[in-house]
Amino acid sequence: MEEVMSNHKSIIIELNKEEYAIPVEVVGAIERMQHITRVPQTASFVNGGVLNLRGVITPIIDLRSRFNMPRIDPTDSTRIIIINLEKYDVGFIVDAAYDVLDIPEESIEPAPEVIGTVDVDYIAGVAKVGKRLIMLLQLDRVLSQESITAKGIEG
Repeated sequence: MEEVMSNHKSIIIELNKEEYAIPVEVVGAIERMQHITRVPQTASFVNGGVLNLRGVITPIIDLRSRFNMPRIDPTDSTRIIIINLEKYDVGFIVDAAYDVLDIPEESIEPAPEVIGTVDVDYIAGVAKVGKRLIMLLQLDRVLSQESITAKGIEG
């Protein structure tokens, strides 16, 4: 009997010239950068606003700000990744989204103690795929309930 290898199908995004993986099953859409309606007194990483996407009001999180990276002006490559969660949707602003990749389970290692510019708590592991190192985002930490309620994403 052959062993069935498990793969993690992921959308590959870019932030600050590093690659990150988001599980494809939670991605509802990938959108070009759009006008974001400002909402006062929201956390800085919420990007201060919401997006009306096909009639659904969606809070927008700037992942650069969330990970304490320097902000940059949007480019032609900037995308908003819409994540579908159980109770609501949320959008992530990323530098680029350009690949769907099957990441083999055996290529994933635990996150090292130091990841560079991103808090290791946000990283589920690191995958080596060919010559690429891809960090797997731990969305439950990026969108922890404490952050969501305390920082003004959910009201």
